This record gives sequence, structure tokens and C-alpha cells, in this order.
Amino acid sequence: MTGRTLVAGLGNVFLGDDGFGVEVAQRLSREPWPERVRILDAGIRARHLAYEILDGGYDTAILVDAVARGGAPGTVYLIEPDPANPATATAAGDGHAMDPGAMLAFVTAFGAGSTRMLVVGCEPSSIDDGIGLSPPVAAAVNEAVELVRGLVCA
Repeated sequence: MTGRTLVAGLGNVFLGDDGFGVEVAQRLSREPWPERVRILDAGIRARHLAYEILDGGYDTAILVDAVARGGAPGTVYLIEPDPANPATATAAGDGHAMDPGAMLAFVTAFGAGSTRMLVVGCEPSSIDDGIGLSPPVAAAVNEAVELVRGLVCA
């Protein structure tokens, strides 16, 4: 992958496996990366992430998050969402409640259509109150780190 790349970990560390993206971003941030790559722990700040994508001049944005798709907990997915698909984009009115689908719709509506969006997701086991990843999701962090490395270095 050439050009400017953003890797952003999303999630709430106080909701169990929802902290998956944050953990992946923290691990990646400890590694050396070319100047064209920015690693960001976005946490629950989806609106801030949207503005980062809009203002950053990124060719590619890789979002890392817990994604419930019905698989076994710890399953890692690579998704290339279609932000124009109404099924994946919700209204972007409340910045505190903006989910990744709403964030994608927001950045597309405001001009980041040229940024390729990828999602590295992990099937959560539990997003109940609590700190720490469940064993299958914790075990999937290394796989996600490797997947991101492969995407960035491709």
C-alpha cells in the first residue's frame, strides 16, 4: 500500500471486547512505521476520527474495531465497507453515539470519498461492562496486528 495511511483503533475499553481496536492500535503504536503511516488510538471519538480522515489527506484508512457478524468469538474479518450503502450508514447527528457506519457516511458526505476504507474487525464474545478482553478476542489481537502490517506493507 502506497500513499498516506491511517490505522485507527476504535472502541470502548470499559466494555470488554469493545476495546479490541484500542488494544491493536496500542500494540501497533509501539512499532516503527514509515512517516506516511499514522497509528491512532481513536477510542470512542468517532467524530474526531472523521475529521482526521477528512483533514489528513489519507489514501487509505484502516479502522480496527470489534464487529459482530455472527462468527465465533475471536474471528478476525477484513471488510471493505461501501459507505454509500444505506444499510451500513446511519445518521451522524450525535457525535457521542456515532458508530463506524455513521462515521463512514459522514466522511463520505463531506468529501473523503477518495479515501479507501478498510475495517479489520474481530467478533466479540462480550461487550458488557468490564475492563479487559475475553480470551478468544485477546488471542485474536496478534492476528489483527499481522493483518494490519500486511495491509500497510503490501
